[in-house]
Amino acid sequence: QVQLVESGGGLVQPGGSLRLSCATSGIFFSNYAMAWYRQPPGKQRDLVAAITTSGRTNYADSVNGRFTISRDNAENTLYLEMNSLNAEDTAVYYCNADVKVHGVSLTWGQGTQVTVSS
Repeated sequence: QVQLVESGGGLVQPGGSLRLSCATSGIFFSNYAMAWYRQPPGKQRDLVAAITTSGRTNYADSVNGRFTISRDNAENTLYLEMNSLNAEDTAVYYCNADVKVHGVSLTWGQGTQVTVSS
């Protein structure tokens, strides 16, 4: 059974930082290109950052230079370091397989809420 559990979100002031984690189970994690997605209130879910099985990364223009995606294959865990946060980063953040690579998504988790507000 596939399980994706996001954590690490919270309320942060503009300019602050957060580290998100995604614990996975029920998949051969090291065989998947993975990605972080986010969904602001009232808007669609979009890809934020992606990482291949070999560790190559790419980012949405809106977060490039501020966010860093990484993976720990030994722990089956995906991470997202977020710096210089602004109000436009407010969203529910989800992890999943990179649909651009695999063509399908896994079962979505509950996500973790990130709120950037002064």
